[in-house]
Amino acid sequence: MSKNLLIVESPAKVKTISKFLGKDFDVLATYGHVIDLPKSTLGIDVEKDFDIKYITVRGKGDVLAKLKSKAKVSDNIYLATDPDREGETISWHIKNALKLKDSSKNYSRITFNEISKNAVLNAIKNPRDIDINLVNSQQARRAIDRIVGYKISPLLWEKIKGKLSAGRVQSVALKLICDREKEINEFIPIEYWTLEVLLKYDNKDITAQFYGDVNNKISLENEKQVDEIINKIKKDDFFVKDIKKSKREKKAPLPFTTSTLQQEAGKSLNFPIAKTMRIAQSLYEGIELKGRGTTSLITYLRTDSTRISDEAKAIAKDYIRDNYGSNYVLENENLKVDKNNNKIQDAHEAIRPTYINILPSDIKESLSRDEYRLYNLIWKRFIASRMSNAVYDTAKVTIEANGYIFTANASKISFDGFMSVYTDADDKTASQNVLPDFNIGDKIEFKKFNKEQHFTQPPAHFTESSLVKVLEENGIGRPSTYAPTVNTLLHRRYVTKEKKNLFVTELGIAVNDIMNKAFPNIVDEKFTANMEKELDEVANGQMGWKEVLREFYPEFEEEVNKAYDKLEKVKIKEEVSEEKCDNCGANLVVKYGPFGKFLACPNFPECRFTKPYIERTGFICPTCGKNEIIKLRTKKGRIFYACEDKDCEFKAWQIPKDAKEVSIDKEKAI
Repeated sequence: MSKNLLIVESPAKVKTISKFLGKDFDVLATYGHVIDLPKSTLGIDVEKDFDIKYITVRGKGDVLAKLKSKAKVSDNIYLATDPDREGETISWHIKNALKLKDSSKNYSRITFNEISKNAVLNAIKNPRDIDINLVNSQQARRAIDRIVGYKISPLLWEKIKGKLSAGRVQSVALKLICDREKEINEFIPIEYWTLEVLLKYDNKDITAQFYGDVNNKISLENEKQVDEIINKIKKDDFFVKDIKKSKREKKAPLPFTTSTLQQEAGKSLNFPIAKTMRIAQSLYEGIELKGRGTTSLITYLRTDSTRISDEAKAIAKDYIRDNYGSNYVLENENLKVDKNNNKIQDAHEAIRPTYINILPSDIKESLSRDEYRLYNLIWKRFIASRMSNAVYDTAKVTIEANGYIFTANASKISFDGFMSVYTDADDKTASQNVLPDFNIGDKIEFKKFNKEQHFTQPPAHFTESSLVKVLEENGIGRPSTYAPTVNTLLHRRYVTKEKKNLFVTELGIAVNDIMNKAFPNIVDEKFTANMEKELDEVANGQMGWKEVLREFYPEFEEEVNKAYDKLEKVKIKEEVSEEKCDNCGANLVVKYGPFGKFLACPNFPECRFTKPYIERTGFICPTCGKNEIIKLRTKKGRIFYACEDKDCEFKAWQIPKDAKEVSIDKEKAI
């Protein structure tokens, strides 16, 4: 019988860790939380100083029984749940459920940021006690989120309709999306113009942009102003007024944190943040590799830190020196200042490969396509973060004609540094244009002017990536909350997603209006960010967890009671289509189901007619030339395009570039 029991959260880790520890250890999983708040009731006694009622999670009785059975025959018990507040709390619950006594010291709390043999063995050699401050921080967060959700959600059911919810982070995220939508709708475009001049020097064409006159920068507001400038200089000589050459460095990127991984995977791989977290979790827990067995490929995926261990730095340095050369090794750290000074998150490392020598290309056939793409992104980003900055040679030439100034810029990479491995989704392709060898005073041949009208654009709709960035910048929520927050907004139909953009629905607007009227603190970004700071203070032992609740609850309870009395019921207008019901002739309305939109009769339940919702594109089918292309989804949710005539064979992943638009009367193609 084994003398040691090691308890982890995920069953996927069991096989990986068992391989390291051998026969002297039993490794068992809790399958997440075993003890938690009851679902059917609040579970928090607000009359008795917020005492929390914990119960065994439904369906986890057998798991707990097995843990108890193994614990009785084990001399040493290691609580190895995840290295965060949630994991600390799970270990605390397990300790209490197994009745492990501090006095007996037959249990230890251990953590590791990577699932490697060295990391696990070192953790066992360096056990610690459960950090009750981290537990209390999680208890405070859980209690507040439970109170907000369980007190406000019934109000929404009464005032709007059932199956709605509110949440501390969720409601702030919804407000951000609604505020952005309002900005877009109220935006008034402003006209402006650009003016370029095409010149020639030494048989090379040069394009220069209008800047202003010799005294000031000038904004071009209308065509008349542009034409006046052209008329003043079209017969004048263009000559070189000034030349500035310099070098510019582009810093190597920092390794990924949870939020920056979510953002970059969204931009470069088109991954929703929930998908990014799901795949990262599997890479962390272990993948079956040929010749290696089950192997953890990345370090712990929930972290705010960009810190890297000295061991990982040394291995990366050797790899870069051997494969790229000593001049590619990072000399000075590109440090990021943590404005929130989050000590608990900094206990973790950044997200990096567990084993640098496992190249993405070496294990591609052992990974799914998406696992490979995410691992490749993480591996390249980490290696790049340990490499030298890229260096550009830049040149700026100032050109004058009759007192007006134009500028031409060029740059080229003189040393690629980290860019030999990695460029992020926001990197523009480096200009490799080289300006001619000008001298000050050189005359340049004029060829033509190009003038163009523009209008200022409204702010862009939020994407999942840009929403995460704003939440992080404002200190709202934590890395582990972003994916479930966005998922809830989509699931509740408060927002919809078209391509990458998030659009608020009528339902979302109604919920946000109620939250703004009745609970201004809950949806206030500063209030929510301050709450996160207080939770950090609890984690650092600077504040009691019930103190946070005592400050929060009285005013919140008063707001809830007022809302029930003063808020009126809200009627949500359903989106009415032009399609008619086959049974009663009523205009069908748009409804939402588990698989997206569908059309239904508004006279339900008397009439139960439904039909699929067809999203039209406004383009004529290129195969039959008569019917419209419609947008459909595969069973896995991938969008494709087909002819609305089921007998037509046209199907494609993209609308053809040469597709003709449907005419206004929909009878002729333009």
